Amino acid sequence: MRLIAGLLVPDSGKIAVLGIDAIKEPLKVQHVIGYMPQRFGLYEDLTVQENLDLYADLQGLPDAERSDRYAELTKMTGLAPFTKRLAGKLSGGMKQKLGLACVLVRPPQLLLLDEPTVGVDPVSRRELWSIVYRLVKKESMTALLSTAYLDEAERCSEVILLHKGELLGQGPPSEFSSKLEGRSFQATLPGMNKRSLQGHLARTPGVIDATIQRTGVRIVMKDGMPPDIASLPEGIRIEPVPPRFEDSFISLLREKDGYPELPEISPNRTAPDNSGGDVITVDQLTKTFGSFRAVKSISFSVKAGEVFGLLGANGAGKSTTFRMLCGLLPVTDGKLSVAGLDLRYAPAKARARIGYMAQKFSLYGDLSVQENLKFFSSAYGLSGDEQRTQIDWALQEFELKHYARSTSTGLPLGYKQRLALAAALMHRPRIIFLDEPTSGVDPLARREFWHRIAALAEEGVTVLVTTHFMEEAEYCDRLVIMAEGDILAEGTPDDMRARVPSDKIPDPTMEDAFIHLIEEHEAGRSPDAAS
Repeated sequence: MRLIAGLLVPDSGKIAVLGIDAIKEPLKVQHVIGYMPQRFGLYEDLTVQENLDLYADLQGLPDAERSDRYAELTKMTGLAPFTKRLAGKLSGGMKQKLGLACVLVRPPQLLLLDEPTVGVDPVSRRELWSIVYRLVKKESMTALLSTAYLDEAERCSEVILLHKGELLGQGPPSEFSSKLEGRSFQATLPGMNKRSLQGHLARTPGVIDATIQRTGVRIVMKDGMPPDIASLPEGIRIEPVPPRFEDSFISLLREKDGYPELPEISPNRTAPDNSGGDVITVDQLTKTFGSFRAVKSISFSVKAGEVFGLLGANGAGKSTTFRMLCGLLPVTDGKLSVAGLDLRYAPAKARARIGYMAQKFSLYGDLSVQENLKFFSSAYGLSGDEQRTQIDWALQEFELKHYARSTSTGLPLGYKQRLALAAALMHRPRIIFLDEPTSGVDPLARREFWHRIAALAEEGVTVLVTTHFMEEAEYCDRLVIMAEGDILAEGTPDDMRARVPSDKIPDPTMEDAFIHLIEEHEAGRSPDAAS
């Protein structure tokens, strides 16, 4: 992306953008393209309108054209009611849309979008895609985007597959998926936990991929190897399903790099108490900031050994709830118990019993991997032989030995994720909090991560996770979906999908369920609905 935008110079080769030599004339290229980097350049202390004005100045948009262009952009992005709001006060999805609007102040011929939907909820993601489709179809714009979410790649007319700097292939997504005909199956086994079934199938000979999908587990087989029913649990049902682009992507990477050994959590870990009782209790929890109620008297509970999801659109209040549960934010009203301790009176003691993996991976970039592990283990009260044992365990278990002396800032994103999880587990916590743990990481790293979480849950560790990636919500035993500080729904993923009208969507995904619930909530509070 940066080479195409003329922001980096290649060591060799050529780049032509709209017929312009990007190496010799980078400024000319930058004048005719729109580029939205992964960390878009908004000025958070300026309002929405002031950001638009600044980009109009930078792009040389004549004053006479600004009013109409602003009106078009703010209508298209839904920002018209918020032009006086500071950019820093916008939700993640609205910031993304403002970043895109700023890039589009002067309509470019080519639009470069670097992972535009990282960290945004499914509703905002759909709105962003709607904008991109409109630009391509109505304004004849060409859009080149990068993404780690392969369902998004499948929407593109053409894909380019890159791996470790090399081109693996280029063509329509269907061209890749068609090569996997007859190798994709859906496995279901009533009465067996889907994570346990996934773990069993992932270790079955011939299976190169196993992911939880709806009521069962989707598996992809090696070429020419049908599932061996005799080696599978009794009563399992295997049905062929159409291949998808993600199947082909994973298959290509497995062929390139081989099939890695599935992660296991060391049996030497002290298994937490798994009596089945509630280890997190939330009763009428409320949080206000001045006159604004971010969380409105919500209640739910989480059992020991459960994987529990906290979902919601950007600005729903889930991050505020999450931070209160971790003892990082004081409670305004209500009761909150974590690991048997009242967080209103013993937040520090409760924090010692939990592990916390922050959304931005709160690692110290100038410290090495080993120094980060030593720091976090010390913060959790470990020292001496116990500390050394846990650091050795983490380096071995998370395959970090090779990077032990490397600074964390230079690690690949997937290894930063491993290190962040290892740091959160140093003190053998009973409960672990994961705040959007796979945001922006590639599909292989996501799979590895959830295998580790499944292993922890099998040991009885309680996991509370927030995510915008709805396929990950399928890994939860139960979840709540929030909007505007309220809980809209609580239950299993199957419960959530059952709420989608079957006449409209016969086989809904979790994303369908999420969007349906949010739209139902929006319609319920509209003036028309009230009347």
